[in-house]
Amino acid sequence: MFYHQKEPIHPVNISEPNPRFAQLLLEQFGGATGELSAALQYWVQSFHVENAGIRDMLQDIALEEFSHLEMVGKLIEAHTKNVDQTEAYKSTLFAVRGKGPHFLDSQGTAWTANYLNEGGDVVRDLRANIAAEAGARQTYEELIKLTTDKGTKETLVHLLTREVSHTRMFMKALDSLGKLTEPLFGSIQPDETVDIYYNLSTNGKDERGPWNSEPPFKYIANPLKSKS
Repeated sequence: MFYHQKEPIHPVNISEPNPRFAQLLLEQFGGATGELSAALQYWVQSFHVENAGIRDMLQDIALEEFSHLEMVGKLIEAHTKNVDQTEAYKSTLFAVRGKGPHFLDSQGTAWTANYLNEGGDVVRDLRANIAAEAGARQTYEELIKLTTDKGTKETLVHLLTREVSHTRMFMKALDSLGKLTEPLFGSIQPDETVDIYYNLSTNGKDERGPWNSEPPFKYIANPLKSKS
C-alpha cells in the first residue's frame, strides 16, 4: 500500500521560469540517469534480496527516489508555466508535448526499461546502484552549473546531496556483506589469470600504479612474448 503526501520531501520554489532549462531537467525525469530509473531499479531489486535489512533499505531509497521524481516534475512544471507565447518556449519539446514533465530525456528520447540495471544478485545490484547514483550526481552537478535561478539551484543541490547519501548507504550495505572491496561473488571460481595485468597499450610510456604493480597483481609487460 502506498500513501502520497501532498507536500514534497523538500520545498520546490523558483522565481525565474526558463523553459529551455526545463528541457534539460527532463534528463532527470525521463532520462537514463533520472529519478524514475533509480526508483524502479531499486524497487525491483528489493524483491530479489533475502537480507531483510538490505531489502528494507532498497525499498526506502526507492520511495525517496519517487519523491525526487515528484520534485523534478514540479520544477519542470514551474519552468514551463505562463511562458507558452515566448520564443524560448517554442524552441523546446514542450511546444509540442505541452507543459510539465514527460517521459522523455532532454533530447526527446522516450524513457525505456532498458535503463534499469538489476540482475538478481545483491552484490551485483548494489554495485550497479553505486554507478547509477554517480551518473545522477554528475547530471545534477552540470544542471546546477547551468541554472541562474536560486530556488532551482537549492532544490538541485538537495537532490545531488541525496545521491551522495544513497551511495554511502549502498557502500555500507556492501561492506556489511564483506564485498565493498572484494570483487568475487557467486559460486564459480575464476581461473589462474585472475591476478594478471596485461600491458596491451604500447603507445608512449607504460604507466604503472597499484592496479598493476602491487600484490596480488602480476604485470605482463609483453603478453605476446610471454605466450611464445
